[in-house]
Order: sequence, then structure tokens, then C-alpha cells
Amino acid sequence: MSALAFVSALLVLGAATGFAAGLLGIGGGMLLVPFLTMLLTARGLPLEHVVHMALATSLATILFTSVSSLRAHDAHGAVRWDIVRPLAPGILVGSLVGAQIAGALPTAALALLFALFVSFSATQILLDRKPAPHRDLPGSAGLFGVGTGIGGLSSLVGAGGGFISVPFMLWCNVRMHQAVGTSAALGFPIAAAGTLGYVVAGLRETGIRTCSASTVPDCSVGFIHLPALLAVAAASMFFAPLGARAAHRLNSQALSKVFALLLYLLAGYMLSKAARAL
Repeated sequence: MSALAFVSALLVLGAATGFAAGLLGIGGGMLLVPFLTMLLTARGLPLEHVVHMALATSLATILFTSVSSLRAHDAHGAVRWDIVRPLAPGILVGSLVGAQIAGALPTAALALLFALFVSFSATQILLDRKPAPHRDLPGSAGLFGVGTGIGGLSSLVGAGGGFISVPFMLWCNVRMHQAVGTSAALGFPIAAAGTLGYVVAGLRETGIRTCSASTVPDCSVGFIHLPALLAVAAASMFFAPLGARAAHRLNSQALSKVFALLLYLLAGYMLSKAARAL
């Protein structure tokens, strides 16, 4: 794949994932990781690293997209900072550790883990299950532990944690709009620590094309592919508000079912990637 075709495809991918995130209110990581894996493979990057780079780059995009989402939710008073503060330290620890675990896992295991996570998430979307609220939030120590789990799993699958944190908060009697807003605030520490962790893990690997004048289209810092990060983040930040506006005019419930079916197809692709890597 030529550099021009590669960057063009990244911009289209960023636009699609940003629009989908705004339209359906879900993070783009589950879309980004499989498509980034395809594009990085087509670009000829090392096969033993493409899944790691796709996960790392997907997570890094959240650094950009979470800020605008957080500001919007906070303006409506939907962010529970009393929940963010005790969760954030655990999230930072979990995200750093999760990135190191991901960096040490072989491609097959990492692709399989992602496929299972996406399949589970797609099933939750199709069934539209929401946990019944029946308890209060745990104390500070409990929230630190929960944050560690959220951060660790989010780093492993290149996601912002909303599919874990929102159900947890609903289960603990947090109102839906506050759970979503608080989850948006948690996306930044997940992305920051996870990105740092993937940079550190990637620096230990060989075969990754580091930044130089001759590797601009494939310039990477650790496992973070910089051209993919910048192109996807720029396009997604532009198209996410368009998707949010479209959500008020379209049947988002029906679209979410279509999105779930697409996730099953992408999970199948990642399973095939895992099988080929064995």
C-alpha cells in the first residue's frame, strides 16, 4: 500500500469511527483496532507487532477524543468527580500494567483476547442488557481495585473503558447520564497511562520503524504509530459532533444492532488473525 493510499484510508477510518462514536455513544476502539490491524498489515509493518501497534494507537487516540467529550459532559454537570478521584489512581496503575502485559503477549493471544472482548460487547449491544442497580459504590480501597481492573482490561483491548465502567456505575445506583459522563472523564487517565505503557513496552522491541526522515509514513514511538494516531484523531474529532447531531434524527437503536453485527465480523477477522499467527 502506498503512503498516500495509507494516509487516505486512515482519514476515512477516523471519520467513520468518530461519526459512529457520536451517533451511538460508544467508543471507537472496537472499530479502530481491527481496521488498523488490516491497514498496518497492508502497509508491510512487522506481522508480530501489528496487533500491538493497532491496540496502542487506538488507545492513544482517546487522549484527543476524550477531552472534547469530557468538556461537553462536564458542562451539563454529568461528571461525578467524587467517583473519578478514587478510581483514577487504580486506573493509572492498571493501564500501565496492562500495556506491559499486552506488549509481552504474542500476537495470537492478543488478537484472540480482543476478539473475545468484541464478541462479548456485541452481544451486550444486541441484548441491550443493563445491570439492575442494587448497591452503593464501594469505599476508596474498593474503587482503587475496580479502577485497576478497568485500566488493565482497557489497555489490553485498546478501549476507553466505557463498556466496563458504565455498567459498574449503573450497578452501583449511579444515574445513566452521570455514568456516561463520568466514564468520559475516566477515558483520559486510561489513555494517558496506557499510551505511556505501550511506548515503554514498544521501545524494548526490534523491527519497529522509529522516526526518521525516511520513515515518515511509518514513524512509530514504541508501539504508537504516529501518522495513524494523528490522521485518525483529527478526522474522528471533526466527525464525532456530526454523528452526535445525526443521532437526534436517526433510529440509533436499529443502527446499534447493525453496529453489533459489524463487530461480530471484525471479531471473526481478529480470530483469523490469531489463527494465522499461531
